[in-house]
Amino acid sequence: MRRFVLGWKQLGHEKRLRAYIINYLVICCRARADEALVTMRSMMSRLKLTVNETKTRVCRLPEEKFDFLGYTFGRCYSPKTGRAYWGTTPSKKRVQRLCKAISEMTRRSQTQQDAATLVDALNRKINGWANYFCLGPVSPAYRAVEQHTCRRLRQWLCVKHKERAGGNTRFPQKALHQKFGLVRLTARTASFPWAKA
Repeated sequence: MRRFVLGWKQLGHEKRLRAYIINYLVICCRARADEALVTMRSMMSRLKLTVNETKTRVCRLPEEKFDFLGYTFGRCYSPKTGRAYWGTTPSKKRVQRLCKAISEMTRRSQTQQDAATLVDALNRKINGWANYFCLGPVSPAYRAVEQHTCRRLRQWLCVKHKERAGGNTRFPQKALHQKFGLVRLTARTASFPWAKA
């Protein structure tokens, strides 16, 4: 890939096509994207590298969006002004993947551990995810993760303590955060001036 990036510049494709490689897998062009795609495929072939055709496409921004490294790149809107801008949000797939992992951690078969151990593991998982996904308007993704985590932890506590009701009385959201110590993911955005939504 290093040879491809160097070749792209040295062979003059960057200047000729005004197509700049932002990273190893995304090439941004103001025009002539189809020609840049053909040139990229030709160079990859000469370097004996295989292009993953299922993930390779021309994306017209800002009308379309694309996912890369867990983020969705495309048109975002300022919550204050409504102004459109080109930016990133955590991709739906990555939010779903985290929620699935949280569901696995809070299965019925995991009730033999104590609540403090589970909450500690959940906090590490959630904080690690949020440390990576902290760019752009992240509040909707953080809310979705927090709601899912609270619901799953409450269900887990109900099973563990043989609580028949929905658990909102015995395990309200406030108690999940204050008593059990579950991280409040949405509170993190207070220090992210660009993340509020």
